[in-house]
Amino acid sequence: MWDELAGGASGESPLWASALLPPDRWRREAVFSPLAPARHVLGLETIYEGYLAHYGTPRLFAAPDAHASLLLGDYLYAHGLVRVAESGEVAAVADLAELISLCAQNRAEGRDGDGAAWAATAALLATGALDGPRDRLRLEGEADELERAARSAAGDDAVGSALAAHLRLVG
Repeated sequence: MWDELAGGASGESPLWASALLPPDRWRREAVFSPLAPARHVLGLETIYEGYLAHYGTPRLFAAPDAHASLLLGDYLYAHGLVRVAESGEVAAVADLAELISLCAQNRAEGRDGDGAAWAATAALLATGALDGPRDRLRLEGEADELERAARSAAGDDAVGSALAAHLRLVG
């Protein structure tokens, strides 16, 4: 998975190739994809790497400046969505686009909840079960329902591990 993620980006642009860390410095740590269906693992981790380029510490890349990091994150978001779209599951693409939007809103408003949103989205991708809990986070800043839904779907240990890894990478 890591080679495919890195190879896709570096093959797309010399800028992304130059931002790619040497393989011995990659943090090969799957964060939320263990909660998701296997067919969406690569797309989900590609999108999460984009999120990390925007808001945290990417596992495979070190962009030369904030502008390049923002562009890299946007590229990874788009490429990850394309990978998920290849499955033909429009609902999965819609859920991930909502996740990207929700996290951007959370960050702009300076509030928490991204980890719970990521965990619930991965665990309940394309099930139709995310609308209400996402709305509560978006409108009320309440992430507890998303976390409970993730834990119910994927188990306490798996979600706890994902959230701990997320905190290490985002802070």
